[in-house]
Amino acid sequence: MTTSTTVAFHFNAPSKLAYACKLARKLQRMDIPLVVLGEPAMVAQLDEALWSFGGASQFLAHCRGDAEMDVLQRSPTVLVSDLAGSLPHTRVLLNLGTQMPADVTRFERVIEVVSADDEQDRQQARARWRAYAAMGYDIERRDLVMKTED
Repeated sequence: MTTSTTVAFHFNAPSKLAYACKLARKLQRMDIPLVVLGEPAMVAQLDEALWSFGGASQFLAHCRGDAEMDVLQRSPTVLVSDLAGSLPHTRVLLNLGTQMPADVTRFERVIEVVSADDEQDRQQARARWRAYAAMGYDIERRDLVMKTED
């Protein structure tokens, strides 16, 4: 398969929610827009967590995918429960969901986060890995246990 989309699996996240917040902060500092895909409950938790991640003074700018287009375009992080519809950002997709996202080719980079201790999440990640591999993607593997703090 010839595609410009890169896929990376980040394994052993102690908390997918905390990891998503750290990644959003890092990408905002680098001026790289992010779309986060997750189940509705996860999106709601992340929405709340981004308001005060790292303390009350460290709000991480974001919006939900159902915001007005001008808000979506100005928001460095967009939270969605599905990829249907128009999204202004296509650089990085962070998948916190249980399924492989549809239409990943619209993004330059897809990051899959895998829990350190949730066996069901790990099994679902293995299925997503196999699906990406079957489509011909070269998959990058990043073990978060081996990673130093950002």
